Amino acid sequence: MATKKKNQRLQFSRRFTKEGVSPFDMFEYDYRTSVIRNPSGEVVFEMNNVEVPHQWSQIATDILAQKYFRKAGVPQPDGSLGRETSSKQVAHRMAHCWRVWGERYGYFETEADAQVFYDELVYSILNQTCVPNSPQWFNTGLYESYGIKGKPQGHYYVDPVDGELKKSTSAYERPQPHACFILSVSDDLVNEGGIMDLWVREARIFKYGSGVGTNFSQIRGEGEKLSGGGSSSGLMSFLKIGDRAAGAIKSGGTTRRAAKMVCLDLDHPEIMDFINWKVEEEKKVGALIAAGYSHDYEGEAYRTVSGQNSNNSVRIPNEFFERLEKGEDWELKARTDGRTMKKIPAQEVWNQISYAAWRCADPGTQYDTTINEWHTSPKGGRINASNPCSEYMFLDNTACNLASVNLRRLFDEATQTFDTEGFEYVSRLWTVVLEISVLMAQFPSQEVAQLSYDYRTLGLGYANLGSMLMVMGIPYDSEEARGIAGALTAIMTGVAYKSSAEMAQFLGAFPRYEENAEDMLRVMRNHRAAAYDAEDAYVGLSIKPQGIKAQYCPDYLLKSACKAWDDAVALGEKYGYRNAQTTVIAPTGTIGLVMDCDTTGVEPDFALVKFKKLSGGGYFKIINQSVPAALEKLGYNEKESEAIVKYAVGAASLNGAPHINPQTLSEKGFIAEEIKKLDGAMASAFEIGFVFNRFTLGEECLQRLGFTPEQYNDFEWSLLEALGFTDEQIEEANDYICGTMTIEGAPFLKQEHYSVFDCANKCGKKGERYIHHSGHIRMMAAVQPFISGAISKTINLPNEASIEEISDAYLQSWKLGLKACALYRDGSKLSQPLSTKGDKKKKSSDETAEEAEVEALAETLMIDLGKLTVEELLDELNKRMQASPDTKLKRQLARIVERRTLPAKRRGFVQKAKINGQTIFLRTGEYNDGTLGEIFVDLAKEGSTLRSMMNSFAIAISVGLQYGVPLEEFVDKFVFTKFEPSGMVDHPNIRTTTSLVDFVFRCLAYEYLGRTDLVHVLDKPDLANTGTDDWDDIPTGLEYEKKTPELSDVRVVGVVPSAPQVQKTQRSTANAYKADSGLDAVNMAAKSMQSDAPACNTCGHITIRSGTCYKCLNCGNSMGCS
Repeated sequence: MATKKKNQRLQFSRRFTKEGVSPFDMFEYDYRTSVIRNPSGEVVFEMNNVEVPHQWSQIATDILAQKYFRKAGVPQPDGSLGRETSSKQVAHRMAHCWRVWGERYGYFETEADAQVFYDELVYSILNQTCVPNSPQWFNTGLYESYGIKGKPQGHYYVDPVDGELKKSTSAYERPQPHACFILSVSDDLVNEGGIMDLWVREARIFKYGSGVGTNFSQIRGEGEKLSGGGSSSGLMSFLKIGDRAAGAIKSGGTTRRAAKMVCLDLDHPEIMDFINWKVEEEKKVGALIAAGYSHDYEGEAYRTVSGQNSNNSVRIPNEFFERLEKGEDWELKARTDGRTMKKIPAQEVWNQISYAAWRCADPGTQYDTTINEWHTSPKGGRINASNPCSEYMFLDNTACNLASVNLRRLFDEATQTFDTEGFEYVSRLWTVVLEISVLMAQFPSQEVAQLSYDYRTLGLGYANLGSMLMVMGIPYDSEEARGIAGALTAIMTGVAYKSSAEMAQFLGAFPRYEENAEDMLRVMRNHRAAAYDAEDAYVGLSIKPQGIKAQYCPDYLLKSACKAWDDAVALGEKYGYRNAQTTVIAPTGTIGLVMDCDTTGVEPDFALVKFKKLSGGGYFKIINQSVPAALEKLGYNEKESEAIVKYAVGAASLNGAPHINPQTLSEKGFIAEEIKKLDGAMASAFEIGFVFNRFTLGEECLQRLGFTPEQYNDFEWSLLEALGFTDEQIEEANDYICGTMTIEGAPFLKQEHYSVFDCANKCGKKGERYIHHSGHIRMMAAVQPFISGAISKTINLPNEASIEEISDAYLQSWKLGLKACALYRDGSKLSQPLSTKGDKKKKSSDETAEEAEVEALAETLMIDLGKLTVEELLDELNKRMQASPDTKLKRQLARIVERRTLPAKRRGFVQKAKINGQTIFLRTGEYNDGTLGEIFVDLAKEGSTLRSMMNSFAIAISVGLQYGVPLEEFVDKFVFTKFEPSGMVDHPNIRTTTSLVDFVFRCLAYEYLGRTDLVHVLDKPDLANTGTDDWDDIPTGLEYEKKTPELSDVRVVGVVPSAPQVQKTQRSTANAYKADSGLDAVNMAAKSMQSDAPACNTCGHITIRSGTCYKCLNCGNSMGCS
């Protein structure tokens, strides 16, 4: 680290490299092939002889080759121009560019310091210790290394020599290295800085793979007066235009959608429409899908509706929460004159936010008061918005460039210690890189160029925290984990600000520092107070942050954290700071994969078993590499660890498997070659049923075994069942061969260690554990006090999460001092198919026992019926009827049953609903004991064939009920029946259905059998369904009048059972998938954890969530920012 002297420039000692040894020579290299295929199997990208360090994975290689290599204009050894082919070239062009600009403007004390700076950066990139955001990989160094200029694209920069704002003369002499932008928009249609100009400025950002956020609260609401005398068409109409523009541009044409954030203040006149924007659009998608359009994100259904190209957030001030607590109204203000246009109960606003987030994951929340109380430069204006993933929060018309440290590279598993000195070195090194990147950058508008020069905001962060905690044997949701996370974040940001003050000593503080010095030093001291957990030392904060709890944090980390902040404040008081912000926690989607990180940002891991991509194509299944290390740390011996790992990942072989093994298959007629094929396919299988199909075995084999094309071409058909294996036998064999994908129930594993291996999602079919949403929020709260910006993180909730849980998560986030919160409930997009998880209905133990009794009945002696009780007699008669092959006997016994007449005056209920626009009335009649005795089904279309058929169907069901047929039998037979009309349902509990019949029996099962697994939303134990819900056909206006419903309109809903119900789903149709490439197995594994994640638009692989977007683990594509 540099020794401080007056006006001394940056000095660098060597930490990871050696004097006289090239950093390129410190690694062994492989030459690999990179192939990316689209969903149809067609090769969309292929490159041979890609040179990468030996330890890089195939996915890291694919990302480098497909996304980051420059494709043209690179000088080749033969003098021609071509493309980059080696990781060495990319590492050199970036590190060389930073060095050149740093030397040019006097950042280094000597040339030797500049050389060390370059060497350490090359090592850092090739060792996957720390790398910059994607735009740096795309753009940085193309001019310095290859002489590539490109025509100007309308960018600007401030010349550091004379401080003058200038227009760029080429595309790459000054690169665009910034990933995150915040732009302003004024209430003007066509002038500079106005609405239409915003789409142009956004286009410049999207083209280079970056993302942008904007607060649209200045735009007047619908109906407000225009200067020409007319009325405004309103904010929402313009948001839809911007959404279309972003969808057409995407991020340089390389992603499914652009990376865009739309923010709106909670007092905007159109806030309720904004909150429900995506809810209404999802309903349209559902209707289009019901009409036959494709449900995937690239299909016509989603292309037709709006709101699909942005993340939406509402800006909530503390005043709103105060009114919410008091039960007061919230006022919506006109943009033109500030008058109150409308009053809505604060509780109603909050309920709408919670429901919308539950329904479609938007809007997120940004806590305006908290954000601005941590603002380092309030004299420059308020913080109004964020970038698309919510980690960068600063003034309008500013930008931030990012880099992330791979924490696992600095953790020593042998000694179980973290290299704090190495972390401090890397943090200082990359703070300088990001500062130089501001110096050399060009920007998409004059305002952004000027303010980025004036404030010089940076975004250093880290990744792989969740993986490191698991290796340490520490549960993610624990006080110890939060203590470590807080300390590491404090070290990083403290060192970054210390380095910023060090540069301010000889370069000067950022130009707008003096006017903001008092505020910035107040914020710095609040950061320091959090490091010491000094609750009484905070100044100017409404909500006290969560400081580092000394009793839960390792002493060496706590001391380093406190020292980093002591130094940062002391140097800042003396010299000021070169940068107004230094750190954020970014989603690290693509660059996290380049660094081979198991986890991104502060996220926990998403799975314990993963599929590793092979360089020659295909996959094989491996345990998360953090698991064996964690087991060793927890004291398990080698034999125990192997058994636990085998339980999770499986034996990947038929040998030794119960029931389904080479011997039993040979007895079924398989020959040795066919058994060998099956055994070879097991390594990449998600379930063994995926392997037993015509793709693996061939049609000749199946025909030899006696099966017809009609059978093996049917996706519903199961070869294993056809061979005579029972569900229980298949499941036992599957657990042995393919593993359970979880450690729950593993041999030797102690119950108290389960929490160490908890993930963001349930793992495997048997896994029930996952990290509760409060665990995510508390981790963010431990980190937030030490971050300049905020945290990009999505809090995952299971599909069964309630609206109340969403509301609680948002409220808890505010109370714990977070700046923003984004949630995602699995399966919340109803247009996406729910996960099958290999979900065959299993026979219960009772059914099995009953079958055994029936089989034994024929061998029993005569029974004296006179000695039986009524219950035993009925049971005996039932057994004899079921066991007898004589249908005449069955008919005679059936005639004994009498029809049970309903009382003349009877209770019941009437339920109205709309199914894809078709209104249906379901009416029931009950016996005096409350059991169901009859149903009536009426449709609105008088005289239609469907109405008559449904009436007749209802009569048949009613007769059956009155003759004693259990309602359970009807429910099991008719749910999931599929025919039109189907789709979205306007009903308080059932949100989607496959047909009218399916809806009827879902409703009856919920009302009379308590079947909560067949509905999407559970009732509260209070007055509900009063006929005045949002889904009823009543006019909606501006007022929310509180009325007490008439007694005759009220139905009291019973208490909902608290025990979780397992949702029944249709049988997997994946039995006939191809198993040779392993891609289907990977997709099914991803679907089992995140049921409605979209497929990658490049390769077809199912993506996983990364921050508020998605990333592809197969090709590295990002479904948002690049």
